[in-house]
Amino acid sequence: MTTPSSTSSSTRPRLHELYCQEVSSQLMTDLKLQNCMQLPRLDKIIVSMGLGSAVQEPKLIETSLESLSLICGQRPVVTRARKSIAGFKVRQGMRVGVVATLRRQRMWEFFDRFISIALPRVRDFRGINSRFDGSGNCSVGVQEQLVFPEIPYDRANRSTGLNVTFVTTVDNDAAGQLLLQHLGLPFRTKKGGKNG
Repeated sequence: MTTPSSTSSSTRPRLHELYCQEVSSQLMTDLKLQNCMQLPRLDKIIVSMGLGSAVQEPKLIETSLESLSLICGQRPVVTRARKSIAGFKVRQGMRVGVVATLRRQRMWEFFDRFISIALPRVRDFRGINSRFDGSGNCSVGVQEQLVFPEIPYDRANRSTGLNVTFVTTVDNDAAGQLLLQHLGLPFRTKKGGKNG
């Protein structure tokens, strides 16, 4: 894995540089850490689209693969149903979604575009509700893939939502949220001024 010392600052993505130069020292202070190896880190970002309607529209998988490729900068993989569900007309092994796992430079570049370009384009955006899994990982739902400028309006024949999961190296939600906040993920604040 790339470490701050093995990568010159001129080749680092902007957010990675911010983490190395400012966020890491802030986290050391805020979390009262003694060792830099204990620092929370962003491990990977998983971007996925669940496509239940692909059962009736098989071409939806291909268009979603193309959209997610443009958004992520790498070819996603197709996910398949693990078991049959008669009520949804889903058979085991049927293609039901697409997913891309971003690491290292692509991860930092996607994160930067997500908070700087995509989220400000969300209609009536007031911040992200903190949805953590108990292990320091946060999931964010985006209702329309058109908030990403990589998707041209004339080529998007239908609006498809997607899910973005930020996977961190910590095992508690408070440290995970603090890391993502320092990196610029805008969480919604309650009236008392506390994040939640």
